[in-house]
Amino acid sequence: MYPLLKALLPLPPLARVVRLVAKVGLSIADRRILLLAGIAGGIGATFRSPLGGALFAVEALYRDPEFEHEGMIPCIISSIIAYSLFGAVSGWEPLLATPHFRFEHPSELFPVLILGVVCALLGVGYVKVFYGLRNAFKRLAIPNWLKPALGGLLLGLLALAVPQVLGSGYGWVQSALYGHMAIWVMLVIALAKILATSLTISSGGSGGVFAPSLVIGAMLGGAFGAAAQVLLPNMTYNPQAYVLIGMAGFFAGVANAPIATLIMVSELTGNYGLLAPLMLVCVVAMIAMRHNSIYEKQVQGRIDSPAHFGDFVIDILEGITVAELEPKGRKPTLIPDKMTLPQVLAKISSAKSAYFPVVDSTNKMVGIFSLNDIRRILNEEIPPGLVVAEDIATRNVIFATPADRLTEVMKKTIARNLEEIPVVDPLQTDVVLYMLSRRAVLAHYAEQVEKTKSDYQH
Repeated sequence: MYPLLKALLPLPPLARVVRLVAKVGLSIADRRILLLAGIAGGIGATFRSPLGGALFAVEALYRDPEFEHEGMIPCIISSIIAYSLFGAVSGWEPLLATPHFRFEHPSELFPVLILGVVCALLGVGYVKVFYGLRNAFKRLAIPNWLKPALGGLLLGLLALAVPQVLGSGYGWVQSALYGHMAIWVMLVIALAKILATSLTISSGGSGGVFAPSLVIGAMLGGAFGAAAQVLLPNMTYNPQAYVLIGMAGFFAGVANAPIATLIMVSELTGNYGLLAPLMLVCVVAMIAMRHNSIYEKQVQGRIDSPAHFGDFVIDILEGITVAELEPKGRKPTLIPDKMTLPQVLAKISSAKSAYFPVVDSTNKMVGIFSLNDIRRILNEEIPPGLVVAEDIATRNVIFATPADRLTEVMKKTIARNLEEIPVVDPLQTDVVLYMLSRRAVLAHYAEQVEKTKSDYQH
């Protein structure tokens, strides 16, 4: 242990962690789970939302309603520990203090439904502005180190007009929760926060989209609630509650994480009285914004994830026999065992195969050779006329039968690094039926993967 510590001490902290992980010898799957656990711990502590942080880490990877279930337990443990340590130092009060909201009027679900659609519409605009500015900054013909400076300059000009975009924005959310903000102010902050976030991150600056998205959604919800009280007074009983509902709906839409979002909003406010409208707005916003996400690398589902691609296709070849690939096989180029090297070269010059079975006078296979074997013989100082096919061939032939599974064929070809394998009669293993290439097996494998993927998605 001491030599390891001695080797790690001169390194920067992050490099020490990376080196230590490498020394421990964790598998790729273990490192993925540790990554998720780190996300859960960070969010659970920062937003004082232990359950929401754990759920977000395993839900936000996919646009479809799926979870990275392998990481669920480690994420819960990490989030609990991080939340507990953070709370012991900074206190246990929720991040936002709110009035005691309660859902008591089913008719209020109608404006909540409309708010879900409005959240999705603004979310689509948010994503387009965010990545539109990113692409615009990429096209600028200036050094990369100047782009964040330009983004900061533009943000500063925006802040001169709308100073509320600076900082976390939680203070303005707090004011909106108690009805101390005008509709137009909340709308201006929501739109300006979208532009401010996009200018900061898309230009290459440091920042995140999680907290700004909550603030944007809160301002949108507050403005919607105030407007709904005027337009739908018989269905809107507590307009300030729409601040929380909008916060949840907007982020659930842009992140495609409805379950984690509704739990997280309830935890960071300490208010669980709005679970029903929160559930509705999160689901509606996610469905309406299904094909858009603020997380560009978010894949559609587990089957689209490179980390899980093999989980869905590992058994595809298991149920397929070699006989099914007979149409993709090649007619063998049989070489008589007594044929001399010059004659062999003349015969294989037009062949498409890479491996050539050597047969006796009764056309029974006695060996096989490849083009590499030919090259090896040509490099030796032996008169070509003295070399015959059986001298080149190997007697230990790796073959397959039509009844063999393709999984077994792949194991054979990979273990010996073979590009082609003879398929023989199961009753007479020295009679070659056709040659099957590894490329043909892989092509069939790819076809089955696409078919499985299509069937899974539909």
